[in-house]
Amino acid sequence: MWNLIAPTVTPIINKLVDLIPNGNERKRAKEELEKELMHAVNAQALAQIEVNKTEAAHKNVFVAGWRPFIGWVCGLGLLWAFIGEPVAAWYITIQHPEITTLPKIESDGLYQLVLAMLGMGALRSWEKNNKVSREK
Repeated sequence: MWNLIAPTVTPIINKLVDLIPNGNERKRAKEELEKELMHAVNAQALAQIEVNKTEAAHKNVFVAGWRPFIGWVCGLGLLWAFIGEPVAAWYITIQHPEITTLPKIESDGLYQLVLAMLGMGALRSWEKNNKVSREK
């Protein structure tokens, strides 16, 4: 998260710190400001982790189940795109040759979402295999 904030905040920090005349004090003040900012960013990230834990442990499926729901939607969408639609098109072509075109369901956004979800899962697996996960 610091990588997202740093390009915006660093010039402001530098302008403020440049007002300090003593070079050693300037360096110490800059380090202190960056340290405090890092603590604030980490605190926000930890707070979000706690919210995620609370959501995941919730008994209501509409709170705890939104992540699995997206996974199921992606899985069903891929099932339709790769198996259901081609089989339906084949069947309709054989049974009803007068129908020449079938409606097309756009699935580009679905592929991006699935790849993002799989990428995050693969990253987590990589962390566990390299023993850099948080549990260690």
